[in-house]
Amino acid sequence: MNFPWPGISAAWTALNYDTVNALDIMVMIFFFLLVLGIGLWAMLSSNRATVQDFFLAGRSLAWWLIGASLLASNIGTSHLMTLAASGATSGIAVGAFEWNAAFLLCALGWIFSPLYIKAEVVTMPEYLRKRFGGYRIQLLVAVLFIILCIVHKLSVEICTGSMFMRLILGLDVYLSAIILLTITGIYTVTGGLAAVVYTNTLHAGVTLLGSVLLMGFAFAEVGGYQELWHKYLNAKPTIIHEGNWTAKPECYLPRLDSFHIFRDPIAGDFPWPGVIFGTPILSFYYWCTDQIFVQRCLAGKSLSHVKGGCVFCGYLKLLPMFCIVMPGMISRILYPDKVACVVPSECEKHCGTRTTCSPIAYPLLIIELLPKGARGLMLSALWAALMSSLTSIFNSASTLFTMDIYTHIRPMATEKELMVTGRFFVIILLIVTMFWVPVIQTGHSEQLFDYTHAVMCFLVPPIVAIFMLAVFSKRVTEQGAFWGLIVGLVIGFIRMVSEFAYGPDSCSERNKCPLIICGVHYLYFATLLFVISFFSILGISLLTEPIPDKHLHRLCWSLRNSQEERIDLDAEIQWRRHYRCKVQPGVFLGTQSCLQKALGVICGLDPKPNSKLAPEQIAVEIKKHDATSEKTESSDTSYGTKDDATLESPFWRNVLNTSGLLLILITALCFIIYH
Repeated sequence: MNFPWPGISAAWTALNYDTVNALDIMVMIFFFLLVLGIGLWAMLSSNRATVQDFFLAGRSLAWWLIGASLLASNIGTSHLMTLAASGATSGIAVGAFEWNAAFLLCALGWIFSPLYIKAEVVTMPEYLRKRFGGYRIQLLVAVLFIILCIVHKLSVEICTGSMFMRLILGLDVYLSAIILLTITGIYTVTGGLAAVVYTNTLHAGVTLLGSVLLMGFAFAEVGGYQELWHKYLNAKPTIIHEGNWTAKPECYLPRLDSFHIFRDPIAGDFPWPGVIFGTPILSFYYWCTDQIFVQRCLAGKSLSHVKGGCVFCGYLKLLPMFCIVMPGMISRILYPDKVACVVPSECEKHCGTRTTCSPIAYPLLIIELLPKGARGLMLSALWAALMSSLTSIFNSASTLFTMDIYTHIRPMATEKELMVTGRFFVIILLIVTMFWVPVIQTGHSEQLFDYTHAVMCFLVPPIVAIFMLAVFSKRVTEQGAFWGLIVGLVIGFIRMVSEFAYGPDSCSERNKCPLIICGVHYLYFATLLFVISFFSILGISLLTEPIPDKHLHRLCWSLRNSQEERIDLDAEIQWRRHYRCKVQPGVFLGTQSCLQKALGVICGLDPKPNSKLAPEQIAVEIKKHDATSEKTESSDTSYGTKDDATLESPFWRNVLNTSGLLLILITALCFIIYH
């Protein structure tokens, strides 16, 4: 079998396993057919002809769909492999990122989602436009979100998916990627968020089942939790030197603090001040501002369902420490010469890279431990994780482009035009991703693991600062928010370029990046960058005129329950665009061909029967509105939500509050136990 990456063929020969048999293939085929069936069912049973229907699933998602989709969107192939790899090299400290999610999910459900819903927005950049007025912040944040989606998330998912498919399946990555992206693209393009959420729910179930199953086999093989505790600290490779070169002990010996989350503030790889202050900043971005996750909450049928989905996902996020991180540690115990290799030639023989083979910790467990059939289920789980991440990225990036960028280019675009644009942008992303695969194949893909957290720490803190201040401080102005964001992004960009220019820093070979630039731990840097951005935004805002309260009702925390009319800062422009969207669909439809009708049915673009106005009538209505535009409220001009979207029954409010409090207490207890 020929492999396009150097070293992978040798790795496959060294494994010497008939990895996939007929039973495994049957399980995987059944899984793919099930995914296609659910995707097509969701596509045909949902309304997809409007912005709210396509991008927000008609705001009809139940709590279990929200929670499962949040989890599936978060746990991709890269998440599984990098968590297990970090467990193999460093111990349980990486689990702090998972457990922090519980606190931020509660913040999303109880603090931020109610404000986003009351603001009646579709995207996060749209919220910033309503909060501050103007378009430059909206455009800047939308472009930044899309860049992060493509460069960071898609790159890492493709890289880990490529390694997984080569090491386990022995498949050509380019052909596999085309097939996979075609399948995911079909229901993403045609079905919108509804199809993505329903298939993500299936993916979440399969991923959890597969990871728990593998955890059981791994703990049984190592002898239980107590044996993991004793054996891990002695799990070191047998080959530690080559020629006259001998690896340093810290490069191949497990850390003595491997079973502690809070580590030395200077020598620790996850210093405790960084865990306390840095990881919540990254988690805040993921759960409270990232379009991929917030979009699920905006699509909830009520605030009670949104809170329920957040709590449900929070409880599920307690599991990865035990079913992903600890199995990664077990993989090092069982296969130290492969997972913990330190000699470059040995690493290249086992996994095709000269730096580390820790990313193969999870695939090795699948190959070595799982029986026939169960291996097919686990392979399906990894495919599911990859598919759910890709579809979530595609759908959210499409939403951002359509609602925040395209509507600025064409403010009078019709509803149907927006729907076509959203689908077309998904196709563009699919093509870009396919062309990105050979770039990953020929590049130093192992470096992506080193840059995963770095990219986020260098670009995310300014975004977190602007959203936190937008919600909690009504004194912040547009000028302060924009220029404070620019200051933070410039500083973060300088650090990121320096990291990229000097290359990754490994135990056996240190890079030459100056300490003043790269010597600060990335969690410390994230905290420092957040503080700089925070005070830059606040300081510049204090030098400018405040925004009157009449523009901020129900957009910030102090005015969240205000019943006053809110006058949008750019109400006139938004009224014209939204009014055009409402009156324009289906007005000038000519005779359609059979192909056009078929595409309309498949993509859900057929207009519903409604009153239609001629162009001259539209002009008359716009002129009528010009006379009273100053009385226009933003709540009357947005795509709208139900008036009782944020209302809760006392019983369910108490149940959800109790569940959320219990989640926080359990998470805090976990931190105390593994401190």
